[in-house]
Amino acid sequence: MLGVIGHPIGHSLSPRMHNAAFAAGGTGPDGVDYAYVAMDVRPERLPTAVAGLAALGFVGFNVTMPHKEAMLPLVDELDETARLAGAVNTVVVEEEGLLRGLNTDGSGFVEACKEAGVSFAGRGVLILGAGGAAAAIAVAVLGEGASRLYLANRTAQKAGELREKLSKVALGAEILGCPFEEVEDIAKEVEVLINATYLGMKEVDPLPLPVGALTAEKVVCDAVYLAGRETGLIRRAREAGARVVPGGRMLLYQGVQAQRIWTGREPNLEVMSDALA
Repeated sequence: MLGVIGHPIGHSLSPRMHNAAFAAGGTGPDGVDYAYVAMDVRPERLPTAVAGLAALGFVGFNVTMPHKEAMLPLVDELDETARLAGAVNTVVVEEEGLLRGLNTDGSGFVEACKEAGVSFAGRGVLILGAGGAAAAIAVAVLGEGASRLYLANRTAQKAGELREKLSKVALGAEILGCPFEEVEDIAKEVEVLINATYLGMKEVDPLPLPVGALTAEKVVCDAVYLAGRETGLIRRAREAGARVVPGGRMLLYQGVQAQRIWTGREPNLEVMSDALA
């Protein structure tokens, strides 16, 4: 058994993606079959739910909002990426129920960008948001050689805390705060725009970035995804001629990496991609 915990969780496409790969692959060479389920866990019940998954013998599970940061004290071991990002999105349940926390959000994001021909070397990047996904993406982008990284968040204190944490892995890059009222101006200065906020999950949500910032010279990435359609941000950016990286591709590649970790198999990328589409 594998799964994903979050609240709410009904929108998650992870079960569709993972189970399609497991169905296509059948029982693996290790003789083990897998199934992946979505589980709605309220924040106040997170510690109990996590202990229950270990007790039930789950091989591992994904963690989505709003639990990624709250998972940190609940695991027995933390990999370096998860520690730097301050967020866990993948958990491996080891023998005797020990929990190992990892983060495949950032590396999955980079893999999705490489698929689209997007490089970060020497580029200026603006990230909207300061939660677990934003932190993981920021660590990955800095590791890929971004020269300037702007962080914009409605709660300035949270953006400041993330900026301080990232300064330890800056690799010579400038890490700067960006007040929300200055987002449009900063967006014109940088080459890559990344939405890592919740905006876009609902059709009624406003665009996370001003329309004027979406031009043909930009790369526009969205960590948000919708079932069977693109977010408003990706649609508008595509219309403007920008190069886009939709959230569904980030979901795909973080899932591919998680499945490799859990099963030791090479996932069926084509089947997983088709399931998401």
